[in-house]
Amino acid sequence: MILFKKIRWKNFLSTGDKWTEVILNDTGTTLVVGTNGAGKSTMLDALCFVLFNKPYRKITKTQLINTTNEKGTIVEIEFTTNTKDYIVRRGIKPNMFDIEIDGEMRNKEADDRINQRILEDQILKLNYKSFTQIVILGSSNFVPFMQLNGPNRREVIEDLLDIKVFSAMNNLVKEELRQNRETVRTLELKKSNIKDKVEMQNNFIGELETRAEKNIQDKEKKVNTISLEIDELLTKNEILSSSLDSVQTQLTTVADAPDRLVTLGSLKQKISNKVSRITKEHKFFTDNTVCPTCSQDIEESFRVNRIEDAQSKAKELRDGYQKLEESINEETIRERHFTQLTKEISNLTYDISHNSAQVSGLQRQTGDLQQEIQTLTNNLKNRNTEHEKLEKFKKDLEKVFGQLADKNEDINYNDFAYSLLKDGGVKGKIIKKYLPLINQQVNRYLQMMDFYINFYLDEEFNETIQNPIHDRFSYASFSEGEKMRIDLALLFTWREVARFKNSTNTNILIMDEVFDSSLDGFGTDEFIKIIKYVVKDANVFVISHKQDMLDKFTSVIEFTKKGGFSYATKSIAD
Repeated sequence: MILFKKIRWKNFLSTGDKWTEVILNDTGTTLVVGTNGAGKSTMLDALCFVLFNKPYRKITKTQLINTTNEKGTIVEIEFTTNTKDYIVRRGIKPNMFDIEIDGEMRNKEADDRINQRILEDQILKLNYKSFTQIVILGSSNFVPFMQLNGPNRREVIEDLLDIKVFSAMNNLVKEELRQNRETVRTLELKKSNIKDKVEMQNNFIGELETRAEKNIQDKEKKVNTISLEIDELLTKNEILSSSLDSVQTQLTTVADAPDRLVTLGSLKQKISNKVSRITKEHKFFTDNTVCPTCSQDIEESFRVNRIEDAQSKAKELRDGYQKLEESINEETIRERHFTQLTKEISNLTYDISHNSAQVSGLQRQTGDLQQEIQTLTNNLKNRNTEHEKLEKFKKDLEKVFGQLADKNEDINYNDFAYSLLKDGGVKGKIIKKYLPLINQQVNRYLQMMDFYINFYLDEEFNETIQNPIHDRFSYASFSEGEKMRIDLALLFTWREVARFKNSTNTNILIMDEVFDSSLDGFGTDEFIKIIKYVVKDANVFVISHKQDMLDKFTSVIEFTKKGGFSYATKSIAD
């Protein structure tokens, strides 16, 4: 049980820089009164803010700061649970979140969200939604249990029955199941991979033992064939080289033919020019007896001598020219032979180079084949090693099969645990066990408020309502006053179940303007009887602006506003 002792606040909403303090475990019933806007509902926002970091009403956290002082907002609450005393302190401007345990400050995590989860899960053991179902019933912001959706109804009941641990366990099992299935997928891939390796190794060993020798023989035959081809090509090259030497020897005999032909051609040109000049001179002295330039007579003896001399030189030149022509013809023949030999040398050189390239290719092929033969020979020698590899692969495969069997067994256990921890499993059994008590208590409180209907919740928390007039009714079918009676009956029931289960049981019950909304006078009287004489071990606070009920409560807290700030004063009934 959580025993709330005291809450106090300052610079919170309309409260100023002086502490406003409310003792929570002082009297059995307390009426909180005040005019509209006096701050009587501030306690609800302070309580939810300090415990859950959010106000009760639909306002932002920044709106909680007093608008006059604009800083120093602090709320503190003191309570006892599990034999330990706690003080929770939360503030804005500056931000603050402290938890004291038995007078010592608890070490905080860097992330306040983690500190909040610790407060809710490990200390309070209830969250905001459950707190506002069991501790607070408000007229403005309260969402009755009957207006919650299915998952939220289940969350409240699980908190109440302290079975959320099964949801946490279910999440853990679900995560482990996911991880195991992921591991199985990985192992299946590994198994497939190793099986491929085993098959490949078996094929390799079979190839090694049944075909290696034949492959070696085939490759050796091919090497021999290539060697013969190489020998044949080398022989051809020897013949070609011999022919090349012979041709090159012949070439030396005619190598000077082109140069000689050029020299003879030049000489031929010179003789032709000289013959032409002598011919002109012979013609001049034959045709002229008088000098055409100076008109003097040419002496006859001189003219005859020059003619005879020209004829003699011309005859000599003609004989030399004829011999020169013969020499040119001979050199032309030698030059053609030179050209033919040069071409033959080029062809022989090409054939030798081509054969040499073929020899190089065949020699590389021979080297590759010999390397393959050596590899096959080594593999044959090392086949025991390959058998050892095969055995290792088989052991690895056997190990993976064992791991798969273990993981599949884990998955079966996880599946079974998951089915137990689902909503329809253990939690469903526990809820089913408590449903008769819940329905019994709800109907008991409804009868105490003179509301004679049969109200039942099923395992999915759907309601069935019967009354003397109609066989089947729903929550929405009733008036607001009748809905309020159902909401109150459920609130009292949750507290009764929490007290019985000792899960989220607390000493305080706060109702905001319950009397001011839907309860009629008769319902109000019955309700006060319940909170006075039926609700056990509770400090009940009722917030109202009605002043005619002061005598019905043990104590009264009155909120007033002066100078823009709210103040609280408490009085005890006589």
